[in-house]
Amino acid sequence: MIKFPYTNIEHAAWEIDYLEVQSYEMNVYLVYLTVGDKSGMVYDKLDKPMRFFSTSHIREAFAHCTVKTAVMKHDSPYDEMIGNPPKSAEQMALPFSMALPY
Repeated sequence: MIKFPYTNIEHAAWEIDYLEVQSYEMNVYLVYLTVGDKSGMVYDKLDKPMRFFSTSHIREAFAHCTVKTAVMKHDSPYDEMIGNPPKSAEQMALPFSMALPY
């Protein structure tokens, strides 16, 4: 897995094969990319995984790129906290539209 610095992405029209939005609690999203045979997380200027705080923020950040496939995965601890059975090892991936609503 490699690091994709957002500073390299923001000024170039990349062709992204796969964009995965990883949704966490409190409206925090991380982005995992596959470009060709390279895969990894998007990193900020401080060399930390770049946090996005809304889905619109993600769409705007990658609007200049071509994204072939985009999905969202969400992991929540609440089911286990209320006594529901453990989840499967595989997270469900839902289609994620990259189209801007405006």
